[in-house]
Amino acid sequence: MKIALIGDSLTEGRPGVSFFNILEEKFPNISFDNLGKPGESVKSLYTRLLKTKLDRDYDLIFLWIGVNDVYSKMLSVQAQPAAKNHNEFKAYYEKILDLILSSSKKVVAVTPALVGENANNTPNHEIKELNLLIQSITRDQVNVSFLDIHSVFLTHLSKVNSSDYISTKVMRVMVDVLFYKKPSRIDRLSKKRGLHLTLDGIHLNSAGAEIVAEIYASEITRLTYKNQDAIQS
Repeated sequence: MKIALIGDSLTEGRPGVSFFNILEEKFPNISFDNLGKPGESVKSLYTRLLKTKLDRDYDLIFLWIGVNDVYSKMLSVQAQPAAKNHNEFKAYYEKILDLILSSSKKVVAVTPALVGENANNTPNHEIKELNLLIQSITRDQVNVSFLDIHSVFLTHLSKVNSSDYISTKVMRVMVDVLFYKKPSRIDRLSKKRGLHLTLDGIHLNSAGAEIVAEIYASEITRLTYKNQDAIQS
């Protein structure tokens, strides 16, 4: 089985703890391609996929994109252009789906997770709006399923008290990338900031990475058994 994970720094695994590494350990007999790129937005991802053609023999592709279309607006410097509005986001997301559907038997559209661990902050209200938009896009797509990671994270956060911390200074993010590579150090910094699932309000700590890996693993297992049942019937 061959699976691609397409997305931004959350998929690539830095800054923060990599859920991709956990997923590889869970499924040693599956071939995984990590196609995450830091700072990626829907617009920049579409451009990247046009320039760098995907393999065309994937059994499954996870598409996790969109958080930077909210988060990057809070930064002094934007690594990639963000969608100007929901209509532009929708247009580019649909183009991305068209491209990757030609390379995979099945696509899982994953919702952006968090911009800050305060569920009621303004960025997370926009995340919720984008997630509803993604759900509406995927509803009528053949061979595309919808995976709501945002709601899972909110359920976990409803049981704890998190701070409002969000890294909005580019240099602070770069320091986290360069000097916080070990999960133990990442988790200590996360705790110091009053966070529970993320290093900085966006990128994952060990607890967040474990949750994402488990969600992906459950989806892989579900789709694998579903395909086996279809073959047997």
